[in-house]
Amino acid sequence: MTQDRAAVRAFFAERAAGWNAKFADDPPRYAAAIAELGPLDGAFVLDAGCGTGRALPLLRAAVGPTGRVVGVDLTPEMLAEATAHPGVDALAVADCTRLPLPDAVADLVLAAGLLPNLPDPATGLREFARITRPGGRLALYLPLSRTALATRHGRDPATDPQSEALLRPLLTASGWHPVSHHDTDDHFLAVAVRA
Repeated sequence: MTQDRAAVRAFFAERAAGWNAKFADDPPRYAAAIAELGPLDGAFVLDAGCGTGRALPLLRAAVGPTGRVVGVDLTPEMLAEATAHPGVDALAVADCTRLPLPDAVADLVLAAGLLPNLPDPATGLREFARITRPGGRLALYLPLSRTALATRHGRDPATDPQSEALLRPLLTASGWHPVSHHDTDDHFLAVAVRA
């Protein structure tokens, strides 16, 4: 694990227990984003960097009884909080640049707030492409504006990997076809299709 990964893990480990209470207003925003992704009935969905699992019950409901939902996160303390959500098919401590999944298995990869926390976003995007079937989708999501999150963490929004100018070529080079990029005052959602 690089120092960057260790720092990310430490940051989230100490905040895991209070995370859901701190962001109690987020579930309706996640629900709206998942609804915006369209029908997911029967889909295999990976929640990459699932944290405390705020999206997991919503994804479980969206995929229905024949779908599958898997959550992975680098931080065991965050996953311990995620175990409270029923109906998830699997949770695993995993580095999102080396996922414990076979090739071309996922219909959708949801990465909420993950990309800026990866030491090398391109490596993560290529790994998401590896585990996603052709025509499957990637959804990069934030329950607030991309600029607001970058500013909150002391990062320059112009150099944030999710800025449209940086993200489009990064997606294309990583095996994705960018489809949409919405960055509003209340959420960020970029969608790409596996080439």
